[in-house]
Amino acid sequence: MKKIAVFILLCLSIPSLGLAQITPDSLKAQQLREIEVTGQKPTIQRLAKEKDTFIFAGKKTEVIQLENLNANITEKTPRQLFAKVPGVFVYDMDGSGNQVNIATRGLDPHRGWEFNIRKNGIITNSDMYGYPASHYSMPMEAVQRIEIVRGTGSLQYGAQFGGMLNYVSKQPDSTKAIGLESIAAAGSFGLLSTYNAISGTVGKLSYYAYYSKRISDGYRDNSQTDYDAQGVILRYQPTKALRVSAELARSNYIYQIPGPLTDSMFRANPRMATRSRNYFNPDIYVPSLTVDYQFSDRTQLQWTTSAVLGNRNSVQFDKPANVVDTIDPQTLTYAPRQVDIDQFHSYTAELRLRHRYQLGTLPATLVTGLQLMRNNLHRSQLGKGTTGTDFDLTLSQPGWGRDLNFNTKNIAFFAENRLLLSPKFSLSPGLRLESGQSDMSGQITYYQAQQLPNTIKHRFPLLGINADYEWRTGHNFYAGFSQAYRPVIFKDIIPASTFERADKNLKDATGYNLEAGYRGHLASFTWDISLFQLRYNNRLGSLMQTDEAGEFYLLRTNTGNSLTRGLEFFTEYQQALAPDWHFSAFTSTSLMEARYLQAQVRQGNENRSIKGNQVEAVPRVISRNGMTIRHQPFSLSLLYSYTAKSYADPLNTVTPSANGAVGLVPAYGILDVNAAVRISRQIQLKVNLNNVFNTSYFTKRPSFYPGPGIWPSDGRSFNASIGIKI
Repeated sequence: MKKIAVFILLCLSIPSLGLAQITPDSLKAQQLREIEVTGQKPTIQRLAKEKDTFIFAGKKTEVIQLENLNANITEKTPRQLFAKVPGVFVYDMDGSGNQVNIATRGLDPHRGWEFNIRKNGIITNSDMYGYPASHYSMPMEAVQRIEIVRGTGSLQYGAQFGGMLNYVSKQPDSTKAIGLESIAAAGSFGLLSTYNAISGTVGKLSYYAYYSKRISDGYRDNSQTDYDAQGVILRYQPTKALRVSAELARSNYIYQIPGPLTDSMFRANPRMATRSRNYFNPDIYVPSLTVDYQFSDRTQLQWTTSAVLGNRNSVQFDKPANVVDTIDPQTLTYAPRQVDIDQFHSYTAELRLRHRYQLGTLPATLVTGLQLMRNNLHRSQLGKGTTGTDFDLTLSQPGWGRDLNFNTKNIAFFAENRLLLSPKFSLSPGLRLESGQSDMSGQITYYQAQQLPNTIKHRFPLLGINADYEWRTGHNFYAGFSQAYRPVIFKDIIPASTFERADKNLKDATGYNLEAGYRGHLASFTWDISLFQLRYNNRLGSLMQTDEAGEFYLLRTNTGNSLTRGLEFFTEYQQALAPDWHFSAFTSTSLMEARYLQAQVRQGNENRSIKGNQVEAVPRVISRNGMTIRHQPFSLSLLYSYTAKSYADPLNTVTPSANGAVGLVPAYGILDVNAAVRISRQIQLKVNLNNVFNTSYFTKRPSFYPGPGIWPSDGRSFNASIGIKI
């Protein structure tokens, strides 16, 4: 076959020769002129309408290709990584790259817990029903791309309102037995980082393994980080139809928590710390085993079993910002710190099947599956720790103020069927049936034992439908509706003091996502514009109540509903200016209006209606705008990120409280400059200048961890990295 191709090529490339004139001399090897084809790789893409055992047709999706970004990968700066995803709100209280705290469409960004967060399709949320935050922290150097499916993907992935966020790691090198990669970085505030990976393929076995280490003194005083992570992928493919993948990933870091600030402290010096003895340490393992089997071109089966195992540890002097942590002049020691330990034992098994078939004359694809979860979260809190200053989880006296278990058993069946009504138009109805229960048991020293047990049942039929219309090549209309829910989590039912009680009839948050959009490209322009509406019922809060004896108490209960509407707009212009010169510019903007409908919360000693108030931590405008100039092998990017003001509480308090826990969160704008130069095919140098104008800002006033008050975001910083791949 190869000889025939060469023969035809020679005939076409030598017009003076005819078939009758071919002789042995005319078939002598000829030197062909080298042709180099260059092009600009996109940094943002969309998921295919169908992929493996998933259906994405009619859904709003984004795929971020990290290899094409000049972003600050080492410190995982979210506003740069997710710059082209409209509406991403960044809770930016730790600039050392320990965690990614993001949300979309007005949801809570705390450790991304409104997302179903995955690594290579494996769930990494610590406990989906007890504490859905993702404490696992993958090094961004190990990530090849980030996939996002908005809220209408909840039927396939899980019932989270935010949808799915999947970090896809770099894959084993299939071209050699051993391939090496090393990335070293250094920067402001004592940043030092190293990432080293080895990969390759030997016969039917391929592998990828990495080790990552990062230390930093941090932007603020007393904010050191010591991070390390490891991961390994083993993939065995004995036949074309069968592939088995085993993965083990771990992340661990100790973060010295500098403490919250009041508004006056923040204005005086945003780099100051109110704590020197507070530490946070999540140590998480994520093992998994996945089997893919291709029965035929039409039928594929995927079975995955995985776990999230490990601890979330903290030792803190846990007081408001205006309470000083000082040495007692009588005892000559600090006050004992509070020790809290969460132990995660979360197990998931997921079986998925994709089958293509004909419904009469109409092509169709059915995706269905079963998900089993069994989680046990053991929470030990209010332990009396030492009076020391280092990271020490030792208890100075035995016993815990709260010693609790939160056990969940849940089974979910899901199905989605894509029906092609025409070559251009498809409908994808779907459903998800959730059935499970979470049981809390244990003891709280300040709470009556008979009042403690609490059971939350999760039984929901969730429905959804998506539509996809390919108007013409490069022009796509999509729309979708999907019901969703968010389980009542552990912290919602734990009374914080003797004055609090948990409602025995707490309800999971329920609601829906509704979206419609138009995406496409024409000439040098690419765009994706969409409208959405998110209904969130049964929000959690506290209300004042009176018992039979006339005593006041706070009831932790469902307080009401909210509705968020918005516009998400992305467009990018790309143009070749001259040979080897390329220019691109984009805007990624979201406009949101989030209001409470029927809701009330406690204010002082009374309950107050908040109907019509804005939902806390939801800016009306989030806009990121950037441009990149490339001249091989050099590229330079500028990014301006703007976030409008927001409120810290549902009462929409404007004037800050004395401890900084509530009050207005001012608008802010940040300019970043990133550059990269490819020295050779094996070596690349990157430099990042973050927050060029050293803007002092903060993104949120948290109501719980890591403490109520202001948590300043990082000022101006610089880092540089060099990557070598052989």
